[in-house]
Amino acid sequence: MGMIEVDGVRFGYDEAGEGPPVVLLHAGLADRRMWDHQFAALADHHRVIRYDRRGHGDSQAAEGTVSHHRDLLALMSALGIDQAALAGSSMGGAYALDAALAAPERVTRVALIGAGLSGHEWPEPMASDSREAMLAAVPLEKLKRYLDHTAERIDEADVRAIAEANVRYLVVGPHRTRSDVDQGFYARTLEMCEGVYRREWTDPKWTEDVPDTRHRLGEITAPTLVVIGREDGSGLLELADKFEREIPGATRLDLADTGHLPPMERPAEVTEALRSWFEDQEADVTR
Repeated sequence: MGMIEVDGVRFGYDEAGEGPPVVLLHAGLADRRMWDHQFAALADHHRVIRYDRRGHGDSQAAEGTVSHHRDLLALMSALGIDQAALAGSSMGGAYALDAALAAPERVTRVALIGAGLSGHEWPEPMASDSREAMLAAVPLEKLKRYLDHTAERIDEADVRAIAEANVRYLVVGPHRTRSDVDQGFYARTLEMCEGVYRREWTDPKWTEDVPDTRHRLGEITAPTLVVIGREDGSGLLELADKFEREIPGATRLDLADTGHLPPMERPAEVTEALRSWFEDQEADVTR
């Protein structure tokens, strides 16, 4: 484990291996540990970087106005990386796309895994189902106090409840039950998600500078792999369709009986898909 300061912000990160660089971007409900399998395996042939976004894991709290894709590009520069392939899970995928649009010359390949999209609004019924799950876990007025940072204290039972609601809906998937997934995988994901909410409710309040990427997918020039678990939320399945349809030359990989975090739920399959996708990165860099 290492720490690196970028533009006055300290980020927790790991680096391993030599070869064409690959940067792994974690999901919003997790931290960089979600890439354990891929980080170790890809280091056989790549220089692999994984890091915690601001306010996650070991990284410094987010304050003021934050741009996650600019953080990514600045971190690459601080590590002496001119060009890299990016693999992003969930909102990590959205930030990979934002970086590929902001600095196309620096992004050689992209892998989107259950990816979000900056500026996107989640459609019904996914939005209402997710909202109902959150409110069933923590009552609205109490949740507002946590989000506004006006609660006198944080109840750990609420942290666990909101994390469980997220993990059950997204990671397990709306059409499966907890018993349908490996319990070790469930427990590891729940631990990370608890950490996310604990920090969100206690760290300083911040805002995100969100670019509107919805209508710019046709501008993506990096070869792009779209990976989606078939048990993911309906809105994420629809986004995978959009990526496949609108990103020039996109390649699609569907994983059966898999929810929102394929790198953890199907580690071997995802690692092999990424290894295969990134094997031509050196040729991409030298074209």
